[in-house]
Amino acid sequence: MTPHEQVIDLHTHSSMSDGTQTPTELVAAAVAAGIDVLAITDHDTVGGWAEAERAARAAGLTLVKGVEISCHYDYSSVHLLGYLIDPADSALATELGRARESRATRLERMVERMTSDGIPISYEQVLAQVRPGATPGRPHIADALIEAGVIQHRDEAFADWLSERSPYYVGHYAVDLARAVRIVRAAGGVPVIAHPFTRTRCAGIPDSFIEQLAAAGLGGLEAYHRDHGPAEVARAERLAAEYDLLLTGSSDYHGDGKRNRLAENTTRREVLDAIIEQSSGATPVVRP
Repeated sequence: MTPHEQVIDLHTHSSMSDGTQTPTELVAAAVAAGIDVLAITDHDTVGGWAEAERAARAAGLTLVKGVEISCHYDYSSVHLLGYLIDPADSALATELGRARESRATRLERMVERMTSDGIPISYEQVLAQVRPGATPGRPHIADALIEAGVIQHRDEAFADWLSERSPYYVGHYAVDLARAVRIVRAAGGVPVIAHPFTRTRCAGIPDSFIEQLAAAGLGGLEAYHRDHGPAEVARAERLAAEYDLLLTGSSDYHGDGKRNRLAENTTRREVLDAIIEQSSGATPVVRP
């Protein structure tokens, strides 16, 4: 009999950032999708870890604790996944706190621009979309627009109303990518660039900078992602071979907030083992 090949999804979001499911609901959805190992990687927060751990233990699911850190490179937005980091690390906690605070204040400015243009939403309506303890973000403006009947799905909002090209867009604080890589390593974690060559976001990262990041401690590239076509996957595979980086694959699941589906891309077991081996052990994997 062929042994069961584990289904490993290392990039998902709960309602603690911009997902639509609570950490408990996220774990239940992962179990229903046949996932064996799930990573919770909310934007700039570890607020969902405790609830996700309780749910994972009850469901018999292996849980990898992580975070998706808002970063920038050459005026472009880039996201860095930090796996098995120590959340008590002061430098990391400071950066995550700055990003969360900036995300919250920028929403009010975006809504002000919208209301001045006659769009029928208020900042109070946006805040009503944010679950207690969650990090406010643009998806919550999208949800308010949906509730107001302006649009039908979050995708519409990000294609137009909330994109970086929109007159309503306001930026937020993001740490330099190379600094974030070093911070994650210092916090005992393993840094992996999320969808590094997404054509609409950060395709401008040159190969030479990937080399610099590898020297700074970068652990891997999220190669297998719905925002990567064959050319982007091939580029990630070439760079990983050249600079001894890990290659991960993930869904980047947000519940109903995006069309991404759980386990639509997955990570090999030996890659997860390498991530665990590289981590300091300050935050262990939660096993059933």
